[in-house]
Amino acid sequence: MTFTPDTTSDDKLWAALGYPIPLIAIIVLLMEEKKSRPFIKFHAVQSIVFNIAIWAIILIFSAVTLGFGAICAPFLWLVTLWPAIDSYSGKYTEIPVVTNLIKGQGWVN
Repeated sequence: MTFTPDTTSDDKLWAALGYPIPLIAIIVLLMEEKKSRPFIKFHAVQSIVFNIAIWAIILIFSAVTLGFGAICAPFLWLVTLWPAIDSYSGKYTEIPVVTNLIKGQGWVN
């Protein structure tokens, strides 16, 4: 998606921090003044779903490889930096399966 001109630097910061630190995304959704901002809400919801997917992959990979996946977990976590950087630059990052899921469920517009 494209950049929206009404996105503030505060919006970008909250959105970016939610990807590597999913607890921040959860907190954002509990704050009325933050979740009413479309840019922040989109990225908060997307980051929660994205992090759940990443941790599910890590757990499955760890179970299948008898723990080797746990060694790879920090490297897979680095994937969260891509949407964080994109959102900090003011873009609505589209993560192929995740974005379609959250839009299809009606969690974001």
